[in-house]
Amino acid sequence: QVQLVESGGGLVQPGGSLRLSCEGFRVSFSLYSLSWYRQTPGKDRELVAYIGTISGSTSYADAVKGRFTISRDNVKNAVYLQMNSLKPEDTAVYYCKAALVPITYWGQGTQVTVSS
Repeated sequence: QVQLVESGGGLVQPGGSLRLSCEGFRVSFSLYSLSWYRQTPGKDRELVAYIGTISGSTSYADAVKGRFTISRDNVKNAVYLQMNSLKPEDTAVYYCKAALVPITYWGQGTQVTVSS
């Protein structure tokens, strides 16, 4: 079946950087819009960044604008999230999503912890 597999999470100090990756299996990312979401305990999952298909247009949550960059590689069937200047409030489980309405696939999530 379709699988989205995230990697790259971990523990980082405030001000540090991480690069998350999400690779798709048995799905062609080139047809899908791709997004990164994050979730903390007791809160709803929130959209962090989005990248479209053909034009590759991007959008970001206000909280991460100027610090995070989403990109995609349709040859490698992957989407990335470069996270710079990380803050403790960025601590969350990060999920990638592939969407081609009405179909949606989610990854299993990767933990990002920003702490000194």
